[in-house]
Amino acid sequence: MKFMDYQYRSVYHYGCEKLMEAEVPEYELDARLLLEYVCGTDRNTLLVHPDLEVDVNQAETYASLIEKRSRRIPLQHLTGEQDFMGLRFRVSEHVLIPRQDTEILVEEAMKYLHEGMRVLDMCTGSGCILLSLLHYSNDCTGVGVDVSEQALQVARENASLLTLEDRVKFVHSDLFDQVEGRFDLIVSNPPYIATEEIEKLMPEVRDHEPRLALDGTEDGLYFYRKIIEDSRDYLTPGGYLLFEIGYDQGLSVSELMRQAGYKEVTVYRDYAGLDRVVSGYRGILQSE
Repeated sequence: MKFMDYQYRSVYHYGCEKLMEAEVPEYELDARLLLEYVCGTDRNTLLVHPDLEVDVNQAETYASLIEKRSRRIPLQHLTGEQDFMGLRFRVSEHVLIPRQDTEILVEEAMKYLHEGMRVLDMCTGSGCILLSLLHYSNDCTGVGVDVSEQALQVARENASLLTLEDRVKFVHSDLFDQVEGRFDLIVSNPPYIATEEIEKLMPEVRDHEPRLALDGTEDGLYFYRKIIEDSRDYLTPGGYLLFEIGYDQGLSVSELMRQAGYKEVTVYRDYAGLDRVVSGYRGILQSE
């Protein structure tokens, strides 16, 4: 790959131009982050040391990553990492990339989390939700469940990086099939996009994130129904169930929870003012 020169600023401008031509959203940010990733620099380098010479091999590596990002491969798949709840998580094409909206689920769950509780994370993916809860709590333990063994390998790696291996177990299971015991708190960010809506998503999501973690079947509510239906058998009396939801699913998921006997069902909004989390606690049915 030919550059006009190998100064930091010039290499960055090359990346911006290529990503802009490919119509990549936030192309300037991605060009900078990829250059920092390759060179081991930070955001101040572009401002303070724009004339810094970039090693030829680093420049070639950068050009290769820019070409891949131009094909709309997600930035996080190129760097293999994503920040979430102030922590850094490993990611791959086998897990959903942790998003800021999902932090709302963690923040709400932490309000109910007390010392020594047992937490279940259904559809755990990278493990970012469960591991964040355990990292910011005392003496809590957790189980993360996923139908994808490849996703669980990523979650286990993240547990190791956060030195939480002794407090967490990851289970390969189709929802509750292989889950044992009861929990004080169940959290889940299940697949919730209606099948026909997936083709309308950005190419980064549609073409590169796992369809298994996106597709909520025809109406997007399949996994909510299944988890709500079975969750009562795995929650302690008074235990809480919390979901991340799509912006238009608050009423539907709330009603499903109420019908199943959950109490004080509440919808919480994200930073954009959109419905994002539903919570409720396990009430006692007359049959129990």
